Amino acid sequence: MFPNLGMSEVVLILVIALVIFGPSKLPEMGKALGKTMNEFRRASAASFADFEEVKSEVQQVKEVVSQEVSQVTKITQEKPH
Repeated sequence: MFPNLGMSEVVLILVIALVIFGPSKLPEMGKALGKTMNEFRRASAASFADFEEVKSEVQQVKEVVSQEVSQVTKITQEKPH
């Protein structure tokens, strides 16, 4: 998602942010960024959990359909033509 940033790039970004926003706004912005990233992480985890739940349900349906197909195949092979 983010490019690999080295220590010098991070320091440069922080210095620019300090110049633009000033020392009083920087902690507030960091806190807001942290909250935003945390919320994004939670939403992503919830999405993956939903995906796993749907995947499990699809697997169950697949097994049921496979069993039914096997039964129909067995029945059709047993009947004389």
